[in-house]
Amino acid sequence: MVEVIYQFAMSEVPPPPSDFARLYRATVTPLRRYLTRILGNQAEAQEIAHDAYLRIYPTIEQQKAENPEAVLYTTARRLAFNQLKRRRIAPFAPGAANFDTAASTQPGVAQQVMARQELRQLEEAIAGLPPGCRSVLLLRKVELLSHQVIAERLGIAVSTVEKQHARALRLLRAALPADPETNP
Repeated sequence: MVEVIYQFAMSEVPPPPSDFARLYRATVTPLRRYLTRILGNQAEAQEIAHDAYLRIYPTIEQQKAENPEAVLYTTARRLAFNQLKRRRIAPFAPGAANFDTAASTQPGVAQQVMARQELRQLEEAIAGLPPGCRSVLLLRKVELLSHQVIAERLGIAVSTVEKQHARALRLLRAALPADPETNP
């Protein structure tokens, strides 16, 4: 085996392409044209072709298919028909979107004001926590550290971290309104 690799490395002749590489080179353009005719969209056809090649790759490399091209086209056709079904379920209008009549992706003024108020309430509630609870809560929720890492960083027991975290959450729940719309 090492000798074969050495011979390929030393010779100027490249190694023979795999069955999959040969199949890909021979079928990529006709397959995309075929899928474009089915789907009516060149970009979708390219994606479906890519997915089809990915799905049949293991079969071709293990030489399990008698007619790899037929397997490829069958797989691609089924993927294309599935794409057409998805279009019917969730249709979209092709073409340019009219941004003058489209809904804004930005929250409205009322939502922005409410979000600022909720953020201010949360900041005040966190500031009102005892120092140990506040530091454990911030390390856990902001820095996303585990209880073990927090315990090592603060030099306290893991059980203490767990208790401080639970206490901080309990105090925050009590300090913040349950439903922001009922309690302005």
